[in-house]
Amino acid sequence: MSKAADATDRAILRLLRINGRMPNSEIADAVGLSPSACLRRIKLLEDSGVIRGYTAVIGPEGEEDNGVDVVVQVTLDRQTEEYLSRFEHAVRQWPEIRECFLMTGDVDYWLRVRTDSVAAYEVLHGEVLSRLPGVTRISSSIAMRDALRPPRNRK
Repeated sequence: MSKAADATDRAILRLLRINGRMPNSEIADAVGLSPSACLRRIKLLEDSGVIRGYTAVIGPEGEEDNGVDVVVQVTLDRQTEEYLSRFEHAVRQWPEIRECFLMTGDVDYWLRVRTDSVAAYEVLHGEVLSRLPGVTRISSSIAMRDALRPPRNRK
């Protein structure tokens, strides 16, 4: 965020992170601005690139039933720009790979993968992830639940 962003801008951004479709009048009321002043601030945040876009976050109800989320840590043979570029290009080809972050620390990349089942992940691991350019090590962890989302009714 730019140095010019103040507490009001940060409050607006917090509200938009929670609900990107929150009406401007509700945001304005929550942060103590008039609707027109709030809209001007949001427009400035968009124009400056602080807000780069809006998206829909799809919950489990909108994804494959009983799907599996897997957090995958990947280590590459080398960290040259060529290796990083080749890996990132290859990762973009697989829709099961929902997120990919270049990391600092012990691993090079952190991926979030979504498949229909553990068996489907096993196939993806063997036929795709282990064959990505430059990969020397993969560590996978299967997510049990998203602790930041309200729990669904459990039986």
